[in-house]
Amino acid sequence: MSSRIRRITKEMSDIEADHASKLFVSPANGSDVTHLKASILGPPGTPYEGGTFMVDIKIPNDYPFRPPIMKFDTKVWHPNISSQTGAICLDTLSTRWSPVMTIRSTLLSLQSLFESPEPKDPQDAEVAKMMINDLDGFNRKAHEWAVRHAGAPHNPKLQSVTPRSAMQVSQSPADDVRRYQGYNRALVDRFVNMGFDVDRVVEAFTFVGIDKNNGLDYELEEAYMGDITARLLGEP
Repeated sequence: MSSRIRRITKEMSDIEADHASKLFVSPANGSDVTHLKASILGPPGTPYEGGTFMVDIKIPNDYPFRPPIMKFDTKVWHPNISSQTGAICLDTLSTRWSPVMTIRSTLLSLQSLFESPEPKDPQDAEVAKMMINDLDGFNRKAHEWAVRHAGAPHNPKLQSVTPRSAMQVSQSPADDVRRYQGYNRALVDRFVNMGFDVDRVVEAFTFVGIDKNNGLDYELEEAYMGDITARLLGEP
């Protein structure tokens, strides 16, 4: 068994053992673990709440040094997901990928994307335009699609929620300084985009002893990346 197959098998076991996240992953065909099907749940308080969204995952030959190739099988109305093909715009699946990341952390990043859509960096320009110009209309359609395609229960209240990304616009600089505790926001958000809360990431940075670098962004060494991820995942 190759090291790649051993790692994928271990990651699948970790997902199965993580009951809290309610993630599910299995081989798409037989026992071939290089092509997987996963499901994630729409997070509470979003138009996607209660829906089950299927994700297709293909593992490249040089994984984990290249990211898995993921797309949604379930149709989703979201600015960072193609409404036609299911293609995903997420930096952790491209430029921000690191070998310390896992299938689990990437699926959690997709869940976080439901809570924090980024219409200014879209995969689907039509959806992004609607979200920017008609947030109520976007929420209605996103929820309608979740009901129709992902089996979400119909809930009129979810058609008027404000996505976290829109809420962040109104946050004051003081709020950011308090939450990020002097760390550069982009540095922290690389882990937030993996599905972790800002406060947990900052706590992990402090625990590992990450330099605040006067609030400037910089690239963390892989050893630090591994230590931070292990802390966030609760590993000893």
